[in-house]
Amino acid sequence: MYFLGFTWNPADTLFKIGVIQIKYYNLLWIIAFALGWYLMKKIFLKEKKSLEQLDSLFIYTVLATMLGARLGHVFFYDWPYYQNHLLEILLPIRESADSQLFGFINGYEFTGFTGLASHGAAIGIIIGMYLYTRKYPEFKILWILDRIVIPVSIGAFCVRLGNFFNSEINGKPVEKSFALATRFIRDSDDMPAYKALSITQEKTVNAAYNLIEKDPRFAEYLEAIPYRHPAQLYEGFCYIFVFAILYYLYWKTDKKDKLGYLFGVFLVLLWTVRFFVEYVKKSQGGFEESLGLLSTGQWLSIPFILVGFYYILRPKTGTSKK
Repeated sequence: MYFLGFTWNPADTLFKIGVIQIKYYNLLWIIAFALGWYLMKKIFLKEKKSLEQLDSLFIYTVLATMLGARLGHVFFYDWPYYQNHLLEILLPIRESADSQLFGFINGYEFTGFTGLASHGAAIGIIIGMYLYTRKYPEFKILWILDRIVIPVSIGAFCVRLGNFFNSEINGKPVEKSFALATRFIRDSDDMPAYKALSITQEKTVNAAYNLIEKDPRFAEYLEAIPYRHPAQLYEGFCYIFVFAILYYLYWKTDKKDKLGYLFGVFLVLLWTVRFFVEYVKKSQGGFEESLGLLSTGQWLSIPFILVGFYYILRPKTGTSKK
């Protein structure tokens, strides 16, 4: 079968104009926010809300998502490193002894933000929506959350697709005969960039990885790279169903009139998906070694699921009207 055991080796950059690079991952984040704005515009128009307030909501959401995702990665997954590299938390740089930033700042290289955590993004969005309702007190926070989870769920799919293009958050090793088994040539553990450059003696990372994939001289290195679960695709495609369920509940039922219900459904469905996909996902680090039994992602998902059940099962209190 075509989908049994395939090799994945895309360059992370879609195109480059001078010093400007458009990467697949960045593009998919832009698409996620664009879809979010479009969907929320439909909702605001349906419920006769001000589009000026929607523009403000968009800004709050973008800032809250990016800050939350970044800080979530720093504190949940990699604090032992960042506690000694505080400058790198909110700047897209990384310490590198042999590099120069902008050609004159020694010891750093530009990397972009390479660590973002979805649990942190979720917390950031909730805090951002609270701050938004402080500015616009005519909105209830649960009214906002019940609606914003619809675009957030499809945005989560875009982010996971971006992870797939980046060959990051890969799954655990699996047999080549397994459906969708994927050999990620650019996996940071199986074939890090420095190793690919050393093996091939090429000057660029893309050239090095392409030689490993296609040149028979490097066949032994290619064969040594294991096939893995494409965990990003499992998770991402499940999020499409989460989006479809929330979209249906909002547009075709009266569930949106129960404050917190759609928010609760989102929390239960999305984080349950995350919990089970973690079983086939490569460890992302964090505090799982100290707690044991479950991964960091699973431990972080449990509180969200419990809160979600609370909002689904609690008696109807109040109305969703502003």
